[in-house]
Amino acid sequence: MNAAAPLLRVENLSVEFRTAAGITRAVRNVSWSVLPGQTLAIIGESGSGKSVSSSAILSLLPMPPARITSGRILFGDMDLLTLDASQRHDINGKRISMIFQDPLSSLNPLRTVGSQVVEAMTTHEVPRDQAQARALDLLEQVGIPNAALRFRDYPHQFSGGQRQRIMIAIAIAMGPDLLVADEPTSALDLTVQADILQLLRDIQKRTGMAIVFITHDINVARQFSSAIVIMNKGAVVEAGATAEVLARPQDDYARRLIGAAPDPAAPISAYRRPPGRAPLCRVANLSKTYPARRDFLGRRKGTDTAALKNASFDILPDEVVCVVGESGSGKSTLARALLRLEAADSGTVEMDGRNLMALDGDALRRVRRDMQIVFQDPTASLSPHLTVEDIVCEPWNVHGDVVPAAERRAAAERLMELVGLRREQIALHAHQFSGGQRQRIAIARALALKPRLVVCDEAVSALDVSVRAQILDLLTELRRQMGLSLLFITHDLGLVRAFANRVIVMRRGEIVEEGDVQDVFLAPRHPYTQSLLASLERLVE
Repeated sequence: MNAAAPLLRVENLSVEFRTAAGITRAVRNVSWSVLPGQTLAIIGESGSGKSVSSSAILSLLPMPPARITSGRILFGDMDLLTLDASQRHDINGKRISMIFQDPLSSLNPLRTVGSQVVEAMTTHEVPRDQAQARALDLLEQVGIPNAALRFRDYPHQFSGGQRQRIMIAIAIAMGPDLLVADEPTSALDLTVQADILQLLRDIQKRTGMAIVFITHDINVARQFSSAIVIMNKGAVVEAGATAEVLARPQDDYARRLIGAAPDPAAPISAYRRPPGRAPLCRVANLSKTYPARRDFLGRRKGTDTAALKNASFDILPDEVVCVVGESGSGKSTLARALLRLEAADSGTVEMDGRNLMALDGDALRRVRRDMQIVFQDPTASLSPHLTVEDIVCEPWNVHGDVVPAAERRAAAERLMELVGLRREQIALHAHQFSGGQRQRIAIARALALKPRLVVCDEAVSALDVSVRAQILDLLTELRRQMGLSLLFITHDLGLVRAFANRVIVMRRGEIVEEGDVQDVFLAPRHPYTQSLLASLERLVE
């Protein structure tokens, strides 16, 4: 194959899905190519067609309901869309491999990780003894600590980042010419994300493998790829060299998408906490330990987990405090314990000087009016059986003295407009809205009791970049109008830089650093904070 010729060419690909509700044209006349050794990023929001078009490369589309209506996918001179099962077996996993966003759903939970890496080779007739030796070498290459000892462990015994490393080992086992990576880092914490991207870069440099990298993170695409394709509603709207496209996009949608991405070079908030103000909420020595699991005979399996250790901080009126840290650092446990959605083992949470831990019944219910929460996944937190009117009015049904029954529909309609939705949409159900709209409904419900503190637990991490920007703008405007204080749980340091007044850094259940954003970002004191910020620099350098 000529080195100057594309390794893979997608030409005029169209894919539709036929369902009982009708025909959806998911991909429309898409064309792009990737050269040997090149990294091509395909970016776009949910529903843009990026994953559907890439899945067609490895014949992973469910057919039916999917149907490819036009186009070719040329791997050299071979049209992948014309291959029979035997020919496809010689390509998938051997010359073209794929890694997905969620390794836990891709790995077999009933088999050891070593056996799954071995299988990636034996299925292509590599002798088992050679496959086992190479599998161990691969696990070491991708950075699994004590690979020889962990060869016989199961997927659930590894962290999310380690599982993704195992998936990479499986994907590169046969030395493929092309790796298709579908959102492989979007569910990972910042430091893990940086490590995985560096690992892929090192493998590519060593092997010359080409990578098609599917993502909605523009900063990752900027840092990781040399060419880029931007998709919207199933079509390619912009393509070219990454630096050129991101600096001078021609398409209106591309400009909006790129403009909505957090700017890693934006000025840091110059907020200074005013001295002497009484806090709205004060947390002192909050602790929570989860006991070890027990088997059906009552025997302990593993050890107790200290999820929260003597956490202490306060939140002033009209202040945005972000809590950052990797998965398992205790962020969500802190949020749930603060709101008494989960019982803490010890410590106090005071609102206006009243200790929530000492309250019960009606007294606790009255204080809780001032404290509400917005969860990460609005689909899971909004009942599919209720209309939006029922969802938004539910807090008033619990606290019957807030809004008279006869006035609740009108009040709910006003809340819909406040969060940027139309009054008439109040009769719809949650599944009839987009993800961003569902999160607006969740925010409207949280605002129904006019709280003074709203806890947002990863409330925008599952949203596309432009929708995330809209939700953050909405929260900023609501804070201005209503004087809200926000406790914002996130692992996105770029968001913290632009959105927060104060930042709390957590690790292994402990608060290791706290301060005004500019102080923490410009002069981090704790080594863990320094490593987090170094990971951010690696992703945007």
